Amino acid sequence: MKILVSNDDGYRAEGITQLCAALAPLGQITVVAPERNRSGAGNSLTLDVPLRLVEADPGIYYVAGTPTDCVHLAISGVFDFEFDMVASGVNDGANLGDDVLYSGTVAAAIEGRFLGLPTIAISLCTVPGSGRHFATAARVAHTLVSALLTQPLESALILNVNVPDVPYETLAGYASTRLGFRHRSDAVIAASDPRGHPVYWIGPAGAGAEVGAGTDFHAVAHGLVSVTPLSIDLTRHAALPMLERWLQAL
Repeated sequence: MKILVSNDDGYRAEGITQLCAALAPLGQITVVAPERNRSGAGNSLTLDVPLRLVEADPGIYYVAGTPTDCVHLAISGVFDFEFDMVASGVNDGANLGDDVLYSGTVAAAIEGRFLGLPTIAISLCTVPGSGRHFATAARVAHTLVSALLTQPLESALILNVNVPDVPYETLAGYASTRLGFRHRSDAVIAASDPRGHPVYWIGPAGAGAEVGAGTDFHAVAHGLVSVTPLSIDLTRHAALPMLERWLQAL
């Protein structure tokens, strides 16, 4: 079993180190991850400049690009062997609800799925002052990847996993969930550069808005590991008949 591991926090992040250690008993691990933190990069590919793959340590590579770049390079011919699956994480922070549209961690998993492999994205729901229990999330990843190897799921699924930031022994279990929604993000934060010119920081993500039972927000808030099945098809199929009627009326 050959497992490709990536992330969006950078190849030296604590989360990816813990994830590799947890998955090592399951197969051969190869890391291809960004050189630096690329959180929020989403599904972007670098198309205007060439990319360089650098081996930092045996089996650990970095790319001065996005998480999607990393997975694309790894699967599309850089190595002389084929990977069996992609594991992305452990992300330093939650990827709940609409976070998945921006997350580089989830994007790395999506790219793996685009290229035909089973994939999983794992995030630790850290907040300021929380315990940063990356070992908990890594142990969860080991459990889920082991299950995927022995009992594969539908090939089109991408598992988005969010783990409460608590000791493993205090987890309340696992829950299959749907994505919730956040309130709109906070306003941009205005500042000035050293020359006095205005600059802006993107404001923090909004708090949960739709967080009821069955959502990923609800599961994590109740100490459960949230496991959300994602798909690449973004079509809202239920709206197709309505859209067809609307178009016919033009």
